[in-house]
Amino acid sequence: MTEVEHAPEGVLIDIAVEAGDWPDETALIKLAQTAIAAALKGADLEVLEKAEVSLLFTNDEGIQKLNHQWRDKDKPTNVLSFPGNDPQDDVYGPLLGDIVFAYETVAKEAEELGIEFNNHLTHLTVHGLLHLFDYDHQEKDEAELMESLETAILAGLGIDDPYAGRPLEADGD
Repeated sequence: MTEVEHAPEGVLIDIAVEAGDWPDETALIKLAQTAIAAALKGADLEVLEKAEVSLLFTNDEGIQKLNHQWRDKDKPTNVLSFPGNDPQDDVYGPLLGDIVFAYETVAKEAEELGIEFNNHLTHLTVHGLLHLFDYDHQEKDEAELMESLETAILAGLGIDDPYAGRPLEADGD
């Protein structure tokens, strides 16, 4: 596990690669730092100094077990988020939570969507982080808000709208 502090927001990022053909940890750290900083700023999220988020990079088998255990869905998914501490006065931390990614699903989706793997992983990192801050997409209005935030955050990073040309998907995870 690698622990890195992203100085501007003071968020500690723990990264563990469990399984899958992921890029090296240096590339994953850089991607995570960029995505998390953009999401915190773009969604105007407040965190305690030295708040921590953990990212686990695994494979379909690993995420399927978690998805079955925690969501009663016995299938792999692209990303899962597990929120940490409840906010106090809309300030989150010290434990923001855990985000888990499945390599095969992320790679397959990127290929099917015709987008770069790193752009898709950046999107899923932003998406997963927003879930840690109580954003959801169970209802249509929640999905619209979450998707518009993701689109704006990614645009700030020079990444095209991941939802362009696709119907709104409430309960999309």
